[in-house]
Amino acid sequence: MAEVPGEATQTGTALLEKATAVLEGFGPINSIHQHLCAFHFYGDNMARQVQAHHYCSHPSEDMRQCLIYDSPDADARLIGVEYIISESLFLTLPDQEKKLWHSHEYEVKSGTLFMPGVPGPLQHREMEKLCKSYGKAIHFWQIDKGDSLPLGPPSLMYALTTDGQLDTQLARGRYLTHPSPCYPFVHLLIHGMYFFRPGQARSRAGIGLGSGLSNLANPSGFSWYMARKNSPCYGT
Repeated sequence: MAEVPGEATQTGTALLEKATAVLEGFGPINSIHQHLCAFHFYGDNMARQVQAHHYCSHPSEDMRQCLIYDSPDADARLIGVEYIISESLFLTLPDQEKKLWHSHEYEVKSGTLFMPGVPGPLQHREMEKLCKSYGKAIHFWQIDKGDSLPLGPPSLMYALTTDGQLDTQLARGRYLTHPSPCYPFVHLLIHGMYFFRPGQARSRAGIGLGSGLSNLANPSGFSWYMARKNSPCYGT
């Protein structure tokens, strides 16, 4: 991980944190039960892509709420959040609000969204649900620019929806530096795209959105500023 500004954590601080950790409650953090790995791109620039490690809790059968880190390591940077809702909840949203959300169907079927380290058969039930879901992701830290702190306004993020969108150099670099946590199923690189063994199985499984992909989700060239300007859901 890139260094963050400030002096290293002192021994006294670390000891105090260990002591208070025994006394304090961490209910929201302890409810996190799932690690999802995927890629996000900036809503106003698909060429800007980052890896996104989601650590999710499940407050209801129709919703996940996820903290997003730049790696699965202990010193990972918290770069954003994502809310994941079922297709049935997504369909209740106002049309303008739907533009802020992205689908997960392609990610699941291609294998670019999965649960690191979890055997395929155990993932299948969760992937069936995720394949029929939509996410709203906001990043605060522009790590792709090399920022040492979370600078500037938040960024609305989207997910892959078709072949050819993934920055294969980013994927290849991630696989070479962390082959185990995020890409245990990468099989081979052919003609500039990755093929994932679980994705091949999922694409034949007949899973997907019951009402078809919304034509309002996954808008191209959509930014946080456009969302605030065009949506009655947000103040001026």
